[in-house]
Amino acid sequence: MKYLMKLENVTKNYGKITALDGVTVDIGEREIFTVIGPNGSGKTTLLRIMACIEEPTSGEVFFDNERIMSSNRSRVRKKCTMVFQKTPLFNTTVYKNIAYGLKIRSYSKREIKERVKEALSLVKLLGYEKRQARKLSGGEQQRVSLARALVLNTKLLFLDEPTANLDPKNVSIVEEVVSRVSREFGTTVVMATHNMFQAETLTNRVMLLLEGRITKIGTPQEIFKASSTDLSAFGRLENVFSGNSKILPEGTSVIDVENGIEIEAALRKSGRVTVFVRPEDIIVSKKTVPSSARNVFRGRIVEVSDFGPVVKLRVNAGKDFVAKITKRSFTEMQLNVSSEIFLTFKASSVRLI
Repeated sequence: MKYLMKLENVTKNYGKITALDGVTVDIGEREIFTVIGPNGSGKTTLLRIMACIEEPTSGEVFFDNERIMSSNRSRVRKKCTMVFQKTPLFNTTVYKNIAYGLKIRSYSKREIKERVKEALSLVKLLGYEKRQARKLSGGEQQRVSLARALVLNTKLLFLDEPTANLDPKNVSIVEEVVSRVSREFGTTVVMATHNMFQAETLTNRVMLLLEGRITKIGTPQEIFKASSTDLSAFGRLENVFSGNSKILPEGTSVIDVENGIEIEAALRKSGRVTVFVRPEDIIVSKKTVPSSARNVFRGRIVEVSDFGPVVKLRVNAGKDFVAKITKRSFTEMQLNVSSEIFLTFKASSVRLI
């Protein structure tokens, strides 16, 4: 694999705080590379250094075999772009927001029009050109931010928590775009995320960053299929359960997590294990749903958290489970604290830590 970017022993200090501590990593051409880790682990700092927004305190950064220094930093920076978790949009139309970067680079009106149209098509916002960007939904605004980056057609695309707190529809669109620009346009993508499902399914390699240091790096299979105390310490993991597992004749395993709760998982593992289930993988219903899913639990909502288009539910079903649904589903089912519901998820949604 040819490497597009390389960091050698990079450290970043903010006063007495060390955000990155001796990071050495290579990013391959056309690769989707994901950095996971809890808040404060140094993910955003790492991306900002790679994107030439910040300089390291020590260590070296190379782009396309060229060491990045003050003399060439601005030139290299034009070959990459970064989308933040909350990128501020200009108080104007969607079209003018996306066209801005091309305009200051002196592209012709015809080429700007063509590129903006292509970017809007990628993020499924064709027809939104004349809408006011700041009046769109949060998910649509994030897609405008993504289009504004894609229209520049840079070699490197950095994404900092690109789907945080977005509803499932917008998450799906963003994930599809990331996969497509890498596959069809050869864009190298470096993404920081808390979403372990994205890290497992979208990317070529995954790096676990804890307290500014790399603790693991490898393929998704190498990172997620093996038991890891570092991974279990990774922040914002919900629905984490430990118990004794036994292999069933069908080839799956059933895990006794106490309080009469058994979870079936699509893995062959006996003995003590720790697993987790993504809140997004749990189906919420008021009645049992006909399904091949192996895990169905009845419980009562004990906590409701509103995140705009998404509602997070904490449900007591013998064990506490966390599920995420759209606000529309929450409203249509007339749910609230103390509502009785059913939780359903597949054995394949149960992941080993």
